[in-house]
Amino acid sequence: MKLTISQSNKLTTAEQHILWDGIESFTQPIVGDTGRHELCFLLRDENHQVLGGVQGNYDNFAWLWIDSLFVSKSARGVGYGLQLLNIIEAEALKNDCKHSHLTSFSYQAVDFYKKQGYEVFAELVDYPPGHSRCWLKKALTAG
Repeated sequence: MKLTISQSNKLTTAEQHILWDGIESFTQPIVGDTGRHELCFLLRDENHQVLGGVQGNYDNFAWLWIDSLFVSKSARGVGYGLQLLNIIEAEALKNDCKHSHLTSFSYQAVDFYKKQGYEVFAELVDYPPGHSRCWLKKALTAG
């Protein structure tokens, strides 16, 4: 059998599932079913235009992964980011998550997340030059 490697700028949904399913089939005998449950909440204006949102997923290991949280410039500064963060964390808690984790750049929202109880547990300095990429985590609690 001859195999080839080709570059792809974006995976199709089917291709992404081949990778995820392959990882799951390798992982499952070792740690059990990881599960992958998507969460997404969108901030919309009165015309239903999306002005922001939060997207992530949680697994069977009680961890929420926050992939993206964004609020457009026109809607910033009035608490929507905090509302989006609170709603995805609350939904994760309802699904028995105990922890949350995410990544942010030093020029983005690291301080915002720290104010919400997240702590930096890893930092890649000078990525991009003059800045850092930070990995943050938080224990989730009801209330």
